[in-house]
Amino acid sequence: MFSNYLIGLREGLEASLVVCILIAYLVKTGRRDALKPIWTGIAVAVAIAMGFGCVLEFGSQELTFKAQEALGGSLSVVAVGLVTWMVFWMRRTARHLKSELHGRLDAALAMGTGALVATAFLAVGREGLETALFVWASVHAASDGTPRPLIGVALGLATAVLLGWLFYRGALRINLAKFFTWTGGMLVVVAAGVLAYGFHDLQEADIIPGLTHLAFDISGAIPPDSWYGTLLKGVLNFQPDPTVIQVTVWLLYLVPTLAVFLAPVGFASGKGKVTVPDDQGSQPSQPSQAPQA
Repeated sequence: MFSNYLIGLREGLEASLVVCILIAYLVKTGRRDALKPIWTGIAVAVAIAMGFGCVLEFGSQELTFKAQEALGGSLSVVAVGLVTWMVFWMRRTARHLKSELHGRLDAALAMGTGALVATAFLAVGREGLETALFVWASVHAASDGTPRPLIGVALGLATAVLLGWLFYRGALRINLAKFFTWTGGMLVVVAAGVLAYGFHDLQEADIIPGLTHLAFDISGAIPPDSWYGTLLKGVLNFQPDPTVIQVTVWLLYLVPTLAVFLAPVGFASGKGKVTVPDDQGSQPSQPSQAPQA
């Protein structure tokens, strides 16, 4: 449940920050008339992301077992690729995010209502589709027959919306550089588990061999149906009897990716800060503060 909460929080907060920047800029520049198209674009993006998630969930149920495993494994690999790109993208470009969005918004204001809707849709839609795909892959990997994974995602998204609102109102200040570094690192760990389970799905679909070649089996010490086995499964996608390929893929992804991500350069070293202007004017960026609305 915690891993799914983290996904919802991390992805949702990025989208919330984008919305904060767009709305605050329009309010500051006296263009409140453009708020409705922005909210329309955001609503369309959210609806499409939810629809995409429903298609993945209900569409896959009509497939045969092997087809389900092949689809689940393939989408898990794609989801891990997207989320890895996302965490590195945020690390590299976060300090330019506000100016980039302002430039797009200025161009859209000059073009008219349709461009405003498209700008908001594209800014939020990418995050929404990535979130839907990765959440589906993570829930598929950590499914225990209960609604807890989905509850975790919903709580994470709700927390992200609340934090976004508090940022906009100026009621909350945190160091976003450290926040995104730590949550990004934890998300890489979660992604490693999703990737390993994705390869297990591909093995069950007979696309990749080695399903019976186990790296180890500690099911006796950590029963999958025990509370601690369920906890490890939910948080880290831990499997007490992984195949050799699962362990190999997990290590080959986690070790170099985490090492590069946590390297003290660029955003990880705290050089980049995202700031949100308020109605009274922009506030100077503070080295240890989050955006202030």
